[in-house]
Amino acid sequence: MDINLLRSIVTVVAFVVFIGIVAWAWSRRNKARFDEAARLPFEQD
Repeated sequence: MDINLLRSIVTVVAFVVFIGIVAWAWSRRNKARFDEAARLPFEQD
């Protein structure tokens, strides 16, 4: 296995993981949980 092939594979895997994280962050089913977490600093004890 050539080092350039290994670098290409790692780059593709990293890109797929990045797209997965973006898709998870923008998922509609997580919106309520993220909105609740965004309001936490403004809530009083």
